[in-house]
Amino acid sequence: MGSLPTEALRSVEEQQQHQQQQQVDMEDSSRTERAQWLLNSPDPPSLWQELVGSIRETVCHGNKKKKKKQTSSRGAAFSFLKGLFPILNWGRNYKASKFKSDLMAGLTLASLSIPQSIGYANLAKLDPQYGLYTSFVPPLIYALMGSSREIAIGPVAVVSMLLSSLIQKIEDPVADPIAYRKLVFTVTFFAGIFQFVFGMFRLGFLVDFLSHAVVVGFMAGAAIVIGLQQLKGLLGISHFTTKTDVVSVLESVFTSFHHSQWYPLNFVLGCSFLIFLLAARFIGRRNKRLFWLPAIAPLISVILSTFIVYITKADKHGVKIIKHIKGGLNPSSVHELQFKGPLLGQTAKIGLITAIVALTEAIAVGRSFASIKGYHLDGNKEMVAMGFMNLAGSLTSCYVATGSFSRTAVNFSAGCETVVSNIVMAVTVLLSLIMFTRLLYYTPVTILASIILSALPGLIDINEAIHIYKVDKLDFLACLGAFLGVLFASVEIGLLVAVSISFAKILLNAIRPSLEILGRLPRTDTFCEISQYPMAIKTQSVLTIRINSALFCFVNANFIRESRILRWVTEEEENEDEFQETTKRAIQAVILDMSSVMNIDTSGIVALEELHRKLASNGIELTMASPRWQVIHKLKLGKFVDTIGKGSVFLTVGEAMDACLACKIAVISSSF
Repeated sequence: MGSLPTEALRSVEEQQQHQQQQQVDMEDSSRTERAQWLLNSPDPPSLWQELVGSIRETVCHGNKKKKKKQTSSRGAAFSFLKGLFPILNWGRNYKASKFKSDLMAGLTLASLSIPQSIGYANLAKLDPQYGLYTSFVPPLIYALMGSSREIAIGPVAVVSMLLSSLIQKIEDPVADPIAYRKLVFTVTFFAGIFQFVFGMFRLGFLVDFLSHAVVVGFMAGAAIVIGLQQLKGLLGISHFTTKTDVVSVLESVFTSFHHSQWYPLNFVLGCSFLIFLLAARFIGRRNKRLFWLPAIAPLISVILSTFIVYITKADKHGVKIIKHIKGGLNPSSVHELQFKGPLLGQTAKIGLITAIVALTEAIAVGRSFASIKGYHLDGNKEMVAMGFMNLAGSLTSCYVATGSFSRTAVNFSAGCETVVSNIVMAVTVLLSLIMFTRLLYYTPVTILASIILSALPGLIDINEAIHIYKVDKLDFLACLGAFLGVLFASVEIGLLVAVSISFAKILLNAIRPSLEILGRLPRTDTFCEISQYPMAIKTQSVLTIRINSALFCFVNANFIRESRILRWVTEEEENEDEFQETTKRAIQAVILDMSSVMNIDTSGIVALEELHRKLASNGIELTMASPRWQVIHKLKLGKFVDTIGKGSVFLTVGEAMDACLACKIAVISSSF
């Protein structure tokens, strides 16, 4: 009789063990099923599919029917056109009330654009009419293809200086102005090609190599260089250096002073109107209702100074004047493009540099004002529009155009509603070319220098440089490199130094990526870095490591494998052995959290294979969790999944940890 309770108790225990085993089997089955979701995921798109998809996304994004798909060829063509020409979308709802705002904004914009365009053409070492041409055709093209509502298109100071400083190294604008002009148009053509390709294939990340910090330093350095170069016009100096570095420019100025090669009347006239322009700028900033004052001040300066020179005959007393400006519609420049000869490679290189700088400024300006108005600006579509307008500009006697911050600010303050303000500005510039160019004959060159100088303070942002220094010292180093390089060497040296520092920062992060040991947060199934969350608990005998690198490749494969993972395994075993009397291995499994790794190459796969062999030789199991789409696809192609076994790949770190612990328990149970 006494044996009956014992047998009943044993039966209950066996039943409980059987239920527990069933539960474990169900959990294992569920984990296996979820792992199969990962292992059996479809192949990612090929490179060709990604390129085609990029083009389709750039051109047709946002124009799909919500209710039904357009299956006809006519509907598809119209969808394509709407993607390429946004004006077809918003133009149907355009109202007269908006046109009133755009008309006033466009006229205000033209009053600033006309004198600035003449000055920037002078900065680019071109005749004045080419600046006006660039304020006519490109804005019209952008109005059809661009998506920004506020951006003002035309020549800008930085790009004008960039073109003159780079092209005059291979062709002298004074000795052979025709050959120089042909190179400018060819560079504009190449810049348009590069911009168009960047947008079509969604290569906007290339522009990001000129980071925000680099742009801040580059703009500040360029502003100072441009300002120093305006001393030629402000002082009326005839012989001036073609170099752009501050030492050469100041040396040229002092030499002119020493040999009395300057005319004080130019300086008096220029400084008088510069004070007027800066005062108008100050008043406009203090009183928002007077936004039109700094916009119209350059045109007033041109009119008044031209009248003063004409009345007083100041050109007879050393005041340099513009003289003849060729009027009329833009002539064709197709026959002036140079696609043969030894300078083609250098021309294409200058086109690439100019394209990136122009895009960087335009997209930065466009996104700044789009965020104020609360809408999104597609950078790739902007690149397509910029590229097409510069291509068209190169065929119609224009040089590289882009978005201007100062003119965009005026356009915004004037209350523009759409890019119709650019059309109004372009038509006004055209009327000026046809009707008023003769009136500018006596316009003094020193006024153009004053107009450019008055626009430069907006390019120097000291507060932003201080902010960059506080946030990221390496970013500030790139900013400082761009500034000093442009100031004391040349534009391309400044860009090269800044981009080199940025690349060094990227390589440093790529070569030495962040690897973190993970632990489970108490009362959760979340695994986090122990260095950031000290309360996270490490699991005994299982080492969980997260690879915080977007690319596991030849650059960092050896560092990840040898320098960190294997060393951590050894350190963990030594730490465990200090508290254990047994001779059993402390680390029995290593879990690699691959959730941050976006892609892997053959070197990375080889490194994983070597890591697996070394761990396996020491009786340690290698397990992988959360591999991304491209990663698991390449690991399957590289047979690495077969090497470690499909049972060693899991959907999450938690499931990988549970499987390792279940295996450990099974081993311990079997030993008893």
